[in-house]
Amino acid sequence: MKVALVHDWMNQIGGAEDVLETLVDLYPTAPVFTSMYAPKKMPPHWGQWDIRLTFLDKMPLIHQKQQLYFPLYPLAFEQHDFRGYDVVISNKSGFCHGVITGADTLHICYCLTPTRYVWRYHQYAEQENLGRLTRGMLRPFLTWLRIWDRLAADRVDHFIAISQAVRRRIAKVYRREAAIIYPPVDTSRFAPANKVEDYYLIVGRLVPYRRIDLLIDAFNKMQRPLLIAGNGRDKERLQSLAGPTIQFLGYVPDEDLPDLYARCRAFVFPGEEDFGIAPIQAMAAGRPVIAYAAGGALDTVIPGQTGLLFAEQSVDGIIQAVQASDTLKVNTAMIRQHATQFDTAVFNQRMKTFVEEKLAQKDDHAL
Repeated sequence: MKVALVHDWMNQIGGAEDVLETLVDLYPTAPVFTSMYAPKKMPPHWGQWDIRLTFLDKMPLIHQKQQLYFPLYPLAFEQHDFRGYDVVISNKSGFCHGVITGADTLHICYCLTPTRYVWRYHQYAEQENLGRLTRGMLRPFLTWLRIWDRLAADRVDHFIAISQAVRRRIAKVYRREAAIIYPPVDTSRFAPANKVEDYYLIVGRLVPYRRIDLLIDAFNKMQRPLLIAGNGRDKERLQSLAGPTIQFLGYVPDEDLPDLYARCRAFVFPGEEDFGIAPIQAMAAGRPVIAYAAGGALDTVIPGQTGLLFAEQSVDGIIQAVQASDTLKVNTAMIRQHATQFDTAVFNQRMKTFVEEKLAQKDDHAL
C-alpha cells in the first residue's frame, strides 16, 4: 500500500502538527505534501522527512504571514501529483483536502475543521486580529473560496472528524457524513501525583479566542490561585488584568508539564476548541477539568465524573463551576482511565483499521 500524506502548511506547531507527526510515525515511508515549509520553525527531525512543496514556498513572507496568500492555496494544492498512490490522507484545517487524485486513489480527509477562514470568517478575523490590509485582501475572494472549498470536499472519498462538533460542521458545510476518530494524545507521559497543591491551571497559547481574560477576571474575584502556562500575543494584555493570585509561568518545557498538571486542584478551560488536547493531558494526570460546554469538551469531559461543564461563557459561569468543583468527588484512577481512550495507540489502531477497511471496500466495488 503506497500512502501519501497532505498537510496545509509547516510553519507553526499546534494540534494539527501533533496529528501529522503521528501519521508520519504510522506511515513512515509516506511523503508529506504541503504548501510551504519553514525548517527553522519546526522540529529539527522533520528535515529528515520526504517533504514535497508548492510554488508558494518561494513567495515573500510566506513563512511568517501565510494568511496573505489564502486565495492562492487552492491553486497550489491542485498542482501536487498523486499518480501511483493507493491512499492519500489529508490532515486538513485549511485547503489541503482540495488535492486532485485519480479514480484509483482513495482519498481520506482527517478533518480538524472545515476551513475556518472561509466558513467562520468574521469569528476568525476577530480572533486572529487580522490587519486591515489582510482583511481587505481576503474579503473579495471569500465567495469564490467557499465555492471552491465546497467542490473540493466532493473530491474526498471519506471524511473523519475529530469531535462531534466538527462532525456537525462537516454535515452542515460539506453535506457529508463523517466518522469520528479522536486526535492522538500521549497519555503515557502523565501520571497522578502523591500530593495535590492549592492552585488551578491552564496551559496553552495566550490568544484572544481562548477567553483567558474571563478566567482571570473570575479568579481575581474569587482570589484563588491560578497558574497560566504558555506564551502568545495576548500575554501583555492578560498580565495587565491579573491580580496577585494569578501567576504567568511563560513557556513550560514538555518534561515539566506532567508534574504541573498532576499537582493542580483542577484544570480550567474557558474557550471553545475543536477538540482540546490539554484537558486530556490533565485527565491523564488524574485531575478534573472545568470547561466551557462547547466544542471538543462535550466529547471529553463527563460532568460529575471527570470534571464539570459550564454552559455560559462568562465570569459568573466560571465562578459557579469552580465553586461547584469544591464538592466534586475526585476519583483519580477513574479520571486517568477515561483519558486513555484518547491515547496515541488508540488513534493508530482506529486510523489503520479505517484506512484498510475503506481500501478493501473500494477494491470490492472495483471487481
